[in-house]
Amino acid sequence: MPSLVTIERHIIDQQRQYPNATGTFTQILQDMALAAKIIAREARRAGLVNVLGAAGTLNASGEMQQKLDIFADQIIFKMNDHTGRLCVMASEEHEDILPIPPHFPCGRYALVFDPLDGSGNPDVNASIGTIFALFRKISSGERGELADVLQSGRAIAAAGYIVYGPSTMMVYSTGQGVHGFTLDSSLGEFILSHPDMRIPSAPRYYSTNQGNERHWTQGVRNFVSWLQAKEDPQRKPLDGRYMGALVADFHRILLKGGIYLYPGNLQNPAGKLRLIYECAPLAYLIEQAGGYASDGLGNILDIQPHTLHQRVPLFIGDRSLVEQAERFIQAHDAEWIAAYRAMRESPVRQ
Repeated sequence: MPSLVTIERHIIDQQRQYPNATGTFTQILQDMALAAKIIAREARRAGLVNVLGAAGTLNASGEMQQKLDIFADQIIFKMNDHTGRLCVMASEEHEDILPIPPHFPCGRYALVFDPLDGSGNPDVNASIGTIFALFRKISSGERGELADVLQSGRAIAAAGYIVYGPSTMMVYSTGQGVHGFTLDSSLGEFILSHPDMRIPSAPRYYSTNQGNERHWTQGVRNFVSWLQAKEDPQRKPLDGRYMGALVADFHRILLKGGIYLYPGNLQNPAGKLRLIYECAPLAYLIEQAGGYASDGLGNILDIQPHTLHQRVPLFIGDRSLVEQAERFIQAHDAEWIAAYRAMRESPVRQ
């Protein structure tokens, strides 16, 4: 009979590689796994319990919140606010950091998360996801501060995402490779299904919102045309796929190979995606899986954030494809490069 490895056992097995580990790190990941189970249950019942559609409020980025957004955000916060393992949290749904309530103790880690990526998708029964990352506390006070979450991706201690689709999968890394777990609903457990995930060396797909093509810079246009092999009929083109949920599109690229891109343009040089909540955690994972993530100029993991909701362009997936995108941008997009660099290096809120 094959051995079933639960996510709890896998996390504990990894902890044993560190003799001085206290178990705190392990417990945080287990708390996130439990939050994922609760969100997955609610997502499955969404059409029956009145959690579909807009909530009528705006999030910190000025976007209309969906009911599931608010539910997922509250669940993740409540699963982690009282444990004494975290010093502070930050959510894509909130303008400011989320302090640990004063009547609860603080710990040595900071949690950042996008509670529900692609939150408009449940209305059409399509995939959604959660993204998260952990940082070690760097502030000197007893309680967490903004500095604890405004760290570059190089400081990430662990990152992961959950895909809520035909099945629910949790994928995470603590710097020792990337591992995927599928939720067995009959057991109520995440079971190891994708150990040691590596992005395939033969890319198959590119993923981007083609509807934005009219806004793209010349370099991005030329790069996507190159992916489609329009100028070279002898070269096999990549197939286009786009779900409208970053987690779902990234998950396909990780499993099947290729590149996801959400570029900036001259009107919005930094694009749409958030550095702390979306881009840096996925950049950490793709690097662990043998890939690469760039903002068009260099490694996402090297960017020092200035604000909680700082945005950056994202090119992520197969290393050779991402590096090719950088070459197209360097060759054709001098005006965009100047505008984006000025924005990226400024502490002013985007």
